[in-house]
Amino acid sequence: MSIARLQKEMLTNLPFYEERVDLACAFRWTARLNMHEAVANHFSLAVNDDGSQFLMNPNQVHFSRIKASDLLLIDANDPDTLSGPNAPDPTAWGLHGAIHRNVRHARCVMHVHSIHATVLASLADSTLPPIDQNSAIFFNRHVVDGHYGGLAFEEEGERCSQLLTDPKVKVMVMGNHGVLVIGDSVADTFNRMFYFERAAETYIKALWTGRPLRVLSDEIAEKAATEQEDYPGQAERHLSELKAILDEQEPVYRN
Repeated sequence: MSIARLQKEMLTNLPFYEERVDLACAFRWTARLNMHEAVANHFSLAVNDDGSQFLMNPNQVHFSRIKASDLLLIDANDPDTLSGPNAPDPTAWGLHGAIHRNVRHARCVMHVHSIHATVLASLADSTLPPIDQNSAIFFNRHVVDGHYGGLAFEEEGERCSQLLTDPKVKVMVMGNHGVLVIGDSVADTFNRMFYFERAAETYIKALWTGRPLRVLSDEIAEKAATEQEDYPGQAERHLSELKAILDEQEPVYRN
C-alpha cells in the first residue's frame, strides 16, 4: 500500500471527517474574503443530536492554515475543557459552549469581526434595514445585542446565548463587537454569514452617500426573506463550489 493511500485512509477514519472538511473550507475561505481577524474569531459545528459535542478551531491558529485534522472535538458539558492540553480559546469556549448547550437548533455557529458587520455593530442603531435583496433576507431574522459586557467568557457567553432562542433568528449583531451567525450546517451558516456581510456593506456604503434610503415595505421584505429560505440548494452549492476551488488550489485543507 502506498504512503499516500495509507495517509488518505487514516484521514478519512477521523471522526466526523466530512464535517471537518466542510468546516476547514469555511475557515480558509473566510480568510480569503478578509472576514477573519488575525488569529481570533471562531467557528463550531455540533456533531451529536443534542449539540453538546462540537468541532471548533484550535486556539490561535490562523484561519488560512486550518486543516480538517486540526479541529478540536469538544464537549460543551465538560467543565474541565479549558484545563486540557489542547484547550480552545477561552472566549470561544465561553460563547460557543453556551450556545451549543442552550440553543439546540444552532447546529453551526460562526463568529467574526468582519469589517462591515462590525461597523453596523458600532452604530447607535445596529438594525439592518431591508434596502436591497440581500438585506431583505435578514428582515425580522436578526437580533441586536445592545449590552456588550466585555470579552465573551462564560458569563457573557451565557447571556448572549439567551438572545438566540427564537429559531427564526439566525444572526446576532453583537453591539460594539461583531456578528454571530447560526445555521443548520456549515453550508447554511457560511452562506448566511457571507450574505450578511455583503448586505451590511451595501447599507454602510448607502449611508456614506448621505442621500435618503429606499427601504422596502415590511410585506415585500418578508416575502423576499421567505423566498430565500425556500430557495433550493443554494447554500450547499455555494460551499461545494468553494471546496472544488480549494481542491484545485490548496487541497491540504482536507488533511
